[in-house]
Amino acid sequence: MKFGKRLKQQIEQSLPGWRDYFLSYKDLKKLVRLISSASPPLECGKAEAEFVCLLNDEIDKFNSFFMEQEEDFIIHHKELQQRIEKVMENGNEKDYKEELAKIRKDIVNFHGEMVLLMNYSNINYTGLAKILKKYDKRTGGVLRLPFIQKVLEQPFFTTDLISKLIKECENTLDSVFPPSVSDAGTLRGEKEALALAGEGIFQNTVAALLTMQEMRRGSSTHSHFSLPPLKFPDSDILHTLQILPPIQIP
Repeated sequence: MKFGKRLKQQIEQSLPGWRDYFLSYKDLKKLVRLISSASPPLECGKAEAEFVCLLNDEIDKFNSFFMEQEEDFIIHHKELQQRIEKVMENGNEKDYKEELAKIRKDIVNFHGEMVLLMNYSNINYTGLAKILKKYDKRTGGVLRLPFIQKVLEQPFFTTDLISKLIKECENTLDSVFPPSVSDAGTLRGEKEALALAGEGIFQNTVAALLTMQEMRRGSSTHSHFSLPPLKFPDSDILHTLQILPPIQIP
């Protein structure tokens, strides 16, 4: 699948409020075509300056969105921990079970959103690397390497904190809601429970995980521009999401 189609698919599968914050890949491709076909040096230089300006604007857009989501996730994670502590102190068994069920649903949704943010980082980085490769190939320029080195230092590419929150989220699910997965049948049942708990975000999370795996398998060689290995923990939850095909949620 060509990257433009993959990006369009990812935008459609993302959360509605996120869709305006992905890479403007079509606009960048148009500028690359304009630069490569421009004959007067003045026009070429003007288009190239516009291309670099748009790239910088895109990075600013990614960083602002990513850091805002990251901050929200930190706050939400603390709130979930406080809710768990509070319900554990409650002696009413009925209220305890009902509230735990609500918390479990919220944790699964939260987990899914964090996976989607990891995918947001991956897909936008990949798009930048591809458009820069296209630029260098068509214009004879050498913009790719220095610009990617700059990208690698940007907040939107630094996902260590999100990986840590994902791991803590899964540890919470494992400790507060320990799974009982003994065979493929119960594994499917656990997956269905996760799907129902997470509602619509479940399918988006599965799609994001598959995309991140496919992007890393897309190249047989490793280079400065390759995505780093996925840092997700080897958890039952992610294992459940990945080893079985998506189920249909009515």
